[in-house]
Amino acid sequence: MPPTRRISARLRAARDSGGHYAPLGRLFLWLPAPQTQAKLVAFLHDSGVGYTIADGPCVIVELEWQPMRDLVIPMRRMLTHSESDELRVLYKPAGGELTTADIPKVQSYTEFSLVSQSTWLGELLSEERFTSVLQPIVYAKEPERIFAREALLRGIGRDDVIVYPNYMFDVARGCGMLLQLDLAARKSAIDRMVAEKMDETLFMNLTPSAIDDPFSSLERTVEMIDAAKIPHERIVFEIVESDQSHELHHMRGLLRFYRDAGFRVALDDVGAGYSSLNVLHQLRPDFVKLDMDLIRGVHLDPYKALIAEKIIEIATALGVETIAEGVEVPEELAWVQAHGATYAQGFGIARPSVATGAAGRMAPFSRAGVS
Repeated sequence: MPPTRRISARLRAARDSGGHYAPLGRLFLWLPAPQTQAKLVAFLHDSGVGYTIADGPCVIVELEWQPMRDLVIPMRRMLTHSESDELRVLYKPAGGELTTADIPKVQSYTEFSLVSQSTWLGELLSEERFTSVLQPIVYAKEPERIFAREALLRGIGRDDVIVYPNYMFDVARGCGMLLQLDLAARKSAIDRMVAEKMDETLFMNLTPSAIDDPFSSLERTVEMIDAAKIPHERIVFEIVESDQSHELHHMRGLLRFYRDAGFRVALDDVGAGYSSLNVLHQLRPDFVKLDMDLIRGVHLDPYKALIAEKIIEIATALGVETIAEGVEVPEELAWVQAHGATYAQGFGIARPSVATGAAGRMAPFSRAGVS
């Protein structure tokens, strides 16, 4: 059944326990351009949703909250990123006309779509409907030999659809649930490591903007790791550079707590931003991961090649081990090997999956392929 028909069917089924339609809320949508209005009206029509067009230009939809939530994500996918940012939204759960008190509540559709999913995310976390998949990090010179595995969070929707981490963290930022999701990701990674009886090092992501109290956060993390009887030196916390919205002194303090507890630290996405080398100097990680966009096609692009080569050269001179992410074809691996990266990771070596055991070896690159 097409998505719009499924939405329409759910709208017709939106009744309360007495079999009557629930009270209608009102969704006000102020459109940035005529073409956006045309797309939105066509979407609502195909979804079987009634609407009115008011001055502004403004489209008004009257629906109860639950069926309204069913529309949010399909509508977000229909819009471009700029349209979603420019389209202004207000939802009045009890309906009614606009008043001056409503003005501060108007937000972009991007913000509205994230916050509207907070109930869903809360349910996913409270019911622990998430897991971790593991992607190998191999020795660059010996790609059949596994050094570590990176744990990657996956949510599980009620219809068993996989929910990817970028979307979950976007929602969590929008509704103030970053800390809960960050802790859930760590718990999931540790549970997977134990279930698979992993002997290798485990890389798990750390979201700096979720951690206002490093003492409390570290305490809960250490409790989980110690309960699982995992030596601290086998855990590497991976920090995404693009998420470093906090001051660097906050980051330095945060990493000091983790290092003092015996953990190691990796800096992710190095080469993705202008501040990479400054962040490397300030944070002094144990590992740096070269951004996958930098590695993709590095053997064909002299600009990428020079940047990647210099990052590897500088990191190596500082005693920092390097991990080339995004290796997809043999030529990229050959370049990484020739230019001295310590480790490699990517779909061309192995896709994320549940680990198959603790042997620590895998098929050579030529047989692993890209699947």
